[in-house]
Amino acid sequence: MTDREIQPFEGFGLGLRPPHYQAFLEHEVPVDFVEVISENFMVRGGRPLYVLDAVRERHPVAMHGVSMSIGSADGVKTDYLRRLKTLVDRVNPLWVSDHLCWTGLEGFNSHDLLPLPYTEEAMDVVCANIARVQTVLERPILLENPSSYLTFADDEMTEHDFMAEMCRRTGCYLLLDVNNIYVSGANHGFDPEAYIAGVPADRVRQIHLAGHSVGRGLLIDTHDQPVPDPVWALYESACRRFGSTATMIERDDDIPPLGELLAELDTARIRAGALERAA
Repeated sequence: MTDREIQPFEGFGLGLRPPHYQAFLEHEVPVDFVEVISENFMVRGGRPLYVLDAVRERHPVAMHGVSMSIGSADGVKTDYLRRLKTLVDRVNPLWVSDHLCWTGLEGFNSHDLLPLPYTEEAMDVVCANIARVQTVLERPILLENPSSYLTFADDEMTEHDFMAEMCRRTGCYLLLDVNNIYVSGANHGFDPEAYIAGVPADRVRQIHLAGHSVGRGLLIDTHDQPVPDPVWALYESACRRFGSTATMIERDDDIPPLGELLAELDTARIRAGALERAA
């Protein structure tokens, strides 16, 4: 367990995506922080790092990974951790996050966020991997709840109970993806409001908001749509439970003009602000 803490950060941010690089370089963009996909900047040089260095002179940066594979039975790869630590030392981010999932095994990368069984055996694997990552990075990490499309017959606890115990054992924190809660709740038939109520409030340090697509009998977390009304409603429940928490609009495909995302971010500001004033 790490002794360091991640202090709450109140603000509203966007993901830094290539279509908007130039706008961030040339203008003052009204965001409180930006989030970058860690793997896109784990390189020795080139335009991505140039852009990141310039943007972080104006905005705090959060790092969000997609291939740490914290649930892998063969552990987090040493080379990956080395390159991640190099970027962490360069950026000094607000926090480093990834997903509660696994992405591959024995050198194979599925390039997908694969679900875990919520069992004591999986808990031991996850906590051992978290401990190693936090030791190498010299800081606690945030882990994000995944969207999922299947469950395991051997599950011994709910996802939010698993995350609560994971935080207790390792001292890590949570990135709560509200859209993922809604998507998984619809796919598996659980109550998203009960999920919110079961999350340890003192461990949440960031919230993601996104949209999804409707598949054949399932909701699909595609990150290519505006935030829909049911997800906004669930975000308001999250605000009531967790208070002022760093919130980000996440869009990874069909990325619209920057102005549209900023307008969506203003909606989050207005909804969170109204709840704070009413409290």
